[in-house]
Amino acid sequence: MAVNESVDILNSAYLAVEYIDSFLPDNPLQQPFKNAWNYMLDNYTKFQIATWGSLIVHELSYFLLCLPGFIFQFIPYMQKYKIQQDKPETWEKQWKCLKTLLFNHFCIQLPLICGTYYFTEYFSIPYDWERMPRWYMLLAQCFGCAVIEDAWHYFLHRLLHHKRIYKYIHKVHHEFVSPFGMQAEYAHPLETLILGTGFFIGIIVFCNHMILLWAWVICRLMETIDVHSGYDIPLNPLHLVPFYAGARFHDFHHMNFIGNYASTFTWWDRIFGTDYQYVSYQEKEKNQELLTEKKSN
Repeated sequence: MAVNESVDILNSAYLAVEYIDSFLPDNPLQQPFKNAWNYMLDNYTKFQIATWGSLIVHELSYFLLCLPGFIFQFIPYMQKYKIQQDKPETWEKQWKCLKTLLFNHFCIQLPLICGTYYFTEYFSIPYDWERMPRWYMLLAQCFGCAVIEDAWHYFLHRLLHHKRIYKYIHKVHHEFVSPFGMQAEYAHPLETLILGTGFFIGIIVFCNHMILLWAWVICRLMETIDVHSGYDIPLNPLHLVPFYAGARFHDFHHMNFIGNYASTFTWWDRIFGTDYQYVSYQEKEKNQELLTEKKSN
């Protein structure tokens, strides 16, 4: 009975969004995107699209999303938004990070990406424009993937902090107490495989078109680079996402090493009480700010 009610609610929500979408003006980018997509299908094989296309989407998205944070370190005005202002980025750390990143991307992740084509063939995932899901379905699927990945990340990340295994795997990622965007995928190869598995679970559950693979890659990178950026920028559109953790939440994890284990949302840490040190820290920060204001007045 409860399942039927849930299905009815979802169907009603889908119809409501579809109705609203019918009143929205045509997207001016839709036709150019359609032309580019069909050109890709006409000129490249499915294997090339799934493998090299996915690699290009990942690499371009990763380093383009890292670019703003990289530029911020050279802009004095932006330093007031840096969370750990006493720990600036250094060229030495960034170069070390880049070398490990390139190894992980091309020696660990690329072999996994090579399996994308076989995944789409086995599950008969379409590539054609006609069966591409509408924007709101794609958005909902990406959100579903994020919820699944967040749950996987919380429990496996917390396990990697166990004192018996921490120094062998996860300690690599914590070499940087004050994180920066490019460090998001700086990790031990085993961690890349263990935590990266959560990314693929949502794909297995929701994927009904090749475009979801790329959309979810972009969404996931956007989130993880933001929380590792080291900057709490006002008017960040990601803060509109319900229960979104954000940069301050994860920055505290790097600074404190304990608690705040989730990747995207705050609910798992709240449920299991692993955010209590962060909550206490926030309260102390607010009290200090109030005292400073009183003294200045």
